[in-house]
Amino acid sequence: MQVIPWIQIILSIILTLLVLLQQSEAGLGSLTGDFSGSGVMHGKRGMEKVLFIATITVSILFVAVSVWALLVS
Repeated sequence: MQVIPWIQIILSIILTLLVLLQQSEAGLGSLTGDFSGSGVMHGKRGMEKVLFIATITVSILFVAVSVWALLVS
């Protein structure tokens, strides 16, 4: 049984969930002309920062496993 495809499936599910959990600043309000942010920049804090770093980490792991699978096969 090969382990690499299972690792890729698990990482892809986790990555999808992390992306869906992140809140977008340009949500549906920007489509209707409601710019509630008014161009104010802010840094990521708390859970938003944790999700951001986790998304980057999981995406790097996913790419690394994909390259590894390519080299092994």
